[in-house]
Amino acid sequence: MKKLLLLLTTLSMFIFSGCSSESDRTVTDREGTEVSIPKKIEKVISTAPSNTEVIMGLGLGDKLVAIDTYSTDIEGINQELPQIDFSNPDAETIISLDPDVVIASGHNKTGSTEDPFKAISEAGIPVVYIPSSESIEGVYEDINFIADVLNEKEKGQEIVNGMKEKVDEIKAIGDKIEDKKTVYFEISPAPSLFSFGKDTFLNEMIEIVGAKNIFADEEGWVSPTEESVIDANPDVIITNASYMENPTEEIKSREAWDVINAVKDNAVYLVDKNASSRPSQNATKALEEIAKAVYPEYYGQ
Repeated sequence: MKKLLLLLTTLSMFIFSGCSSESDRTVTDREGTEVSIPKKIEKVISTAPSNTEVIMGLGLGDKLVAIDTYSTDIEGINQELPQIDFSNPDAETIISLDPDVVIASGHNKTGSTEDPFKAISEAGIPVVYIPSSESIEGVYEDINFIADVLNEKEKGQEIVNGMKEKVDEIKAIGDKIEDKKTVYFEISPAPSLFSFGKDTFLNEMIEIVGAKNIFADEEGWVSPTEESVIDANPDVIITNASYMENPTEEIKSREAWDVINAVKDNAVYLVDKNASSRPSQNATKALEEIAKAVYPEYYGQ
């Protein structure tokens, strides 16, 4: 019965979409795919917290008809909204909500051999994708794209301009720092360490504040060994593993890590997990926290 209902809904949407092309416009999503969307957007589904944060920042939370399960901790979000599984979205639920657009993330495809929203697109519901941005400039473009889709281009540019002002302010200080500290940023703790190298917005943040990531020669997201961290001997260690009871103390108490300068100098810091892991306008909060942790003498406590 459910399959029959889904088939009938899909068929009706195909017919409806074919009759309403005059009210549509075409956008090119952040993956480079052309997608036809309604000119007027009233109902939106967001499938990733970074996109949800942008939508909330645009003041359009009232247009959300469903969110992913990771978006529930976003300030001001309607906790009664239906929740979509991040990795395995239920097509029947999404189609029943009849959204004008689904704003998806490249992360939704992680571990999947095919587009998890294929059935939704085939049902005539436009799906636009935003892959994980590798730079702060990419985050700016993500915000402007979402703002364009939701007809809030001016507000989107306002948010981007505010971010640029903060980034430029910090970079002006970082550019003058000659004796650069080395930084190890830990996303996942031992025994399965997880960090990053170049071509990530977090690596760019470390460079902006005037420091150097110990894994800057690596590419993308990396799983280093404990020995490689010890050998690199970072001046500062930063973690965003806030789900642990006391992540900074856990790092400082590790066997053999007491030889690391950061541990000896008690320069181990926790930064906001969401701000440092979600490429949205809130990334500037993480940038400020990183700056103050690495160089309190330049950026203040």
